[in-house]
Amino acid sequence: MNQNDLLAVDWSKIPAPQDDGAARHLIGLALPPVGLLATNDTMVTLAELSGRTVVFGYPRTGEPGKIALVDDWDMIPGARGCTPQTCAFRDLFADLKAAGAQHVFGLSTQSNAYQSEMAGRLHLPFPVLSDESLELTRALDLPTMEVAGLIMIKRLALIVDDGRITHVFYPVFPPDRNAGDVLAWLKANPR
Repeated sequence: MNQNDLLAVDWSKIPAPQDDGAARHLIGLALPPVGLLATNDTMVTLAELSGRTVVFGYPRTGEPGKIALVDDWDMIPGARGCTPQTCAFRDLFADLKAAGAQHVFGLSTQSNAYQSEMAGRLHLPFPVLSDESLELTRALDLPTMEVAGLIMIKRLALIVDDGRITHVFYPVFPPDRNAGDVLAWLKANPR
């Protein structure tokens, strides 16, 4: 299946992911000292950042007009929607910062080169982190799924305060509302 328009999605036709409990252990965890390559060509160690950080994770973004990873990608619960989720965080970036997020990052297991193309195409005001080696994913035991032999992070969002996870959004559906939900939480839970 070709992915012609990555933003026009009828969510009523996409299966919603169910809460499988795979993120329950994350609240209260300290982030490990893992450096991740960012799309702005810096190394970011989330554990070392002070203040409030928002990290939203997703399986993989697509490219307009390119073939989907697998034909039934849209029917895999939680797979479709990485670009709408990312664009929502882009569009609410200033509001997230105003609500107390010192840092905002996207996160996936895609390569930095792939993520850099997407970040430029979508004009993202924040870096996207690559956990291609799965070091952070494994250290935190993040929820994952395997598709076409690739291990990918299931869609989630983390609120991290001074290197410790204080809130988790999981499962996330529909993806384009995640940034708004995070913003509402930030406003209701100021530091």
